[in-house]
Parts: sequence; C-alpha cells; structure tokens
Amino acid sequence: MKCPFCGTFDTHVIDSRVSESGDSVRRRRRCGACDKRFTTYETVELRLPQVVKANGSREEFSAEKLREGFRRALHKRPVPTEYVDQAIEHLIKQVLSLGEREIPARQIGEMVMQALKPLDKIAYIRFASVYKSFQDIEDFRHMIKDLDKQS
Repeated sequence: MKCPFCGTFDTHVIDSRVSESGDSVRRRRRCGACDKRFTTYETVELRLPQVVKANGSREEFSAEKLREGFRRALHKRPVPTEYVDQAIEHLIKQVLSLGEREIPARQIGEMVMQALKPLDKIAYIRFASVYKSFQDIEDFRHMIKDLDKQS
C-alpha cells in the first residue's frame, strides 16, 4: 500500500480489526520511510451483471429501475415499503448468487413477477400485463385463471 504522505510503498500493517457489521476490515498502517501512520479499509466489491435486453443491447444492472418497476406495479396498493425493500434486496441477492457476468432482461422480469406474486396479486397482474405485452382481455383471463389454480 502506498503511503499517502510520502508516496513510498514501504508500509506495514500494525493492526487489523473487523467492523461490527462484519463487512469491512480496518487496518492501521505505518510507513517505513516517513514513520507516519494511516488507516485503510477493506471491503468486498460485488459487481452486478450486465443486463442483456431483448434487442441484444447491454446496460448496467440498475436497482433503481427495479424499484421503479415495483413502484409502478404497486401504485395505490396496500403493500408496506419495507416489504418492497426486502423483495428488492432478495432479488439483488438472487442475481448476485447466479455469479454471471450477464443476465437476460427476461430473466429479471420473471424474478420480479415471482417476487410480486406473494406481495400483491393485483400488482402481479399489472406487471405481467406490461411485461408479457398482453394484447386483449383474454390474456388477462388466462393469467388470472393460472393465478387462481396456484392459490
């Protein structure tokens, strides 16, 4: 590690401690050249995969876009924000656990639908109608019939 005071790479770790939350390590270091001390923090960097759209284009995974999809589907529905936050957090963990560098947008859409189903059936149908591009009332009937079978 380069010393922030004199720029030399001759530094040594004096003390290491794991944070209370367990998600970072605090290290006290001492420079061998100028003898000054400084602190560094080590944290895990998780990279979410790129999203591959239907047209083949790619974009960064966006938790904000995910939240917006939930917000639109749940508009004026009695679902507490904490449940939505938990669903989004769970979905992001699911995506990370896949360990892929790319994920099809269609797969994310399916995950959102599965997350909405237990939260609110109306929101599930709303999201499905846009996601699956419902063309007429028959598409709604079919989706509702499938939903009734599963309940």
